[in-house]
Amino acid sequence: MPYIDGFLVAVPKANIEAYKKLSNLAGSIWKEHGAQKYVECLADDVPYGELTSFPRAVMAKEDEVVVFSWIVYGSRKERDDIVAKVMSDPRLQGDDWKTVFDGKRLIYGGFETFVEL
Repeated sequence: MPYIDGFLVAVPKANIEAYKKLSNLAGSIWKEHGAQKYVECLADDVPYGELTSFPRAVMAKEDEVVVFSWIVYGSRKERDDIVAKVMSDPRLQGDDWKTVFDGKRLIYGGFETFVEL
């Protein structure tokens, strides 16, 4: 079954176009190195919960939107190999992303698929 990397981040609304540009570049590189799928989604219906919620998880401010993303790989081993290639790819080096979103509030992790319908 596939292996998934999931991401959650708050992006200032003023930076959405810059984030889309960055995502298109990153996604094309991930796919070039073997990722099966690369998806970025802007929050549309994510209420601010009393205890937990997507906005609370990333400490989203009023002028920010939550972005939920995932990357699909064939297996954990494929993911590890692909991520190593992506992280060393010169097109993604540098700190340009730091002007687009706050990486300290980025939540990410790898997930093993156990149900797929």
